[in-house]
Amino acid sequence: MTKKLFSSFDSISSKQWKQQIQFELKGADYNETLVWESPEGIKVKPFYHFDETELKHEVLTSNGFSITQNIYVYDVKKSNERALDSLNRGAESIRFTIENDTISLDELLKNLPKEQVIYYFNLLFLSADFLKKITTFATKNQFNIIVLQDAVGQLANDGNWFSSLEKDFSELKLISDSKIPFLSCKMDLYQNAGANIVQQLAYSLAHVNEYFNRIETISSPITFEVAVGTNYFFEIAKLRAFRLLFNSLAKEYNHDFECHIIATPTKRNKTLYDYNVNMLRTTTECMSAILGGADAISNLAYDAIYHKDNEFGDRIARNQLLILKKESYFDKVSNPSDGAYYIETLTEQLAEKALELFKDIEANGGLITQLMEGTIQRKINESAQKEQELFDSGKEVLLGTNKYPNKNDRMSNELELFPFVKNNPRKTLVTPIIERRLAEKLEQERLKDE
Repeated sequence: MTKKLFSSFDSISSKQWKQQIQFELKGADYNETLVWESPEGIKVKPFYHFDETELKHEVLTSNGFSITQNIYVYDVKKSNERALDSLNRGAESIRFTIENDTISLDELLKNLPKEQVIYYFNLLFLSADFLKKITTFATKNQFNIIVLQDAVGQLANDGNWFSSLEKDFSELKLISDSKIPFLSCKMDLYQNAGANIVQQLAYSLAHVNEYFNRIETISSPITFEVAVGTNYFFEIAKLRAFRLLFNSLAKEYNHDFECHIIATPTKRNKTLYDYNVNMLRTTTECMSAILGGADAISNLAYDAIYHKDNEFGDRIARNQLLILKKESYFDKVSNPSDGAYYIETLTEQLAEKALELFKDIEANGGLITQLMEGTIQRKINESAQKEQELFDSGKEVLLGTNKYPNKNDRMSNELELFPFVKNNPRKTLVTPIIERRLAEKLEQERLKDE
């Protein structure tokens, strides 16, 4: 074809489309009938058109995603064997969660491939000496290692620092010139606790700004761990908006590295009953993460909230991503959302609203100050409560739980893990941000009745 097909047709303006829609509504109000408002205050229209879409910024996403396998390191030898097996069966990167500095790096990474594989070290402690040990090991043995270390996330999630504000940042400053990435921001905490998307973006931006303000030079990329929710197009726009916001902030500190995003499906909408539906939820959430430009995706097993890690759950979760990549070719197009007027508009609106909230947080002392005052926790709780009310009233649907439940489901004998928020009062510096699933109260009532 030598001519573009669309040039053969007259273009139709957005005004003409709206006139036709109003005619079809037969007198019903256009805004009341077809325009709905998201929890973030964004009014969503029934159609988007090029003559109403102004792309103010170019959003560059990643060059493809890697399939990541999570491994909690209890036994080093078994963790090594599991990592090798996962890589042989489709995983492309490994995220080790490590709880102390006594492990042997040689044993953990023994015989594991070095080329084209990223090994994430999610550390549940803070030690400059151990990170220097990892750096030396990675350089000597040519492993591609990214360390996930988040002192501010520790405070937000646990209520206490690893040691103290001064000691934690002193440790981080000792490794600020590290040539391997050593710093992460756990954005997933805000989503899993019930923050809306604007809050997630603004709090995450304020989160990383604490590091920019308190560490003079950060010589490597920063990693962001993101939870992806169920609102398909909004979640695509969320990741794009965050890259836009981060790049703008990083320029102010002469930080020249692109952020690195690891995405995982949210826990908030996962259910104990009719648990197979969780596979459908995680599939669309992983699709949002891919189209939004995540660098790595770690899927959530369908039974993760009530079963210990198991081979079947891991394999199915990994295979979901393999199907998206190898059979659905989701990795073949760069920046697939470019030019989608709806997503472009959402990206701009989310970024603008998040930037406004971020400026307000900074004007009032920054994220750490507002965590100390309890402001962030209160705002997240308010947002979470609004969503909970929608679920409780049936306006927000979780199939198999508050809509079309199977009354014959029995789960009390299946619980290997406690799937609810534990009431564990203890002394903390600040009130922790608590992750909570929407279905918890309803599930507890059903378990009592079994």
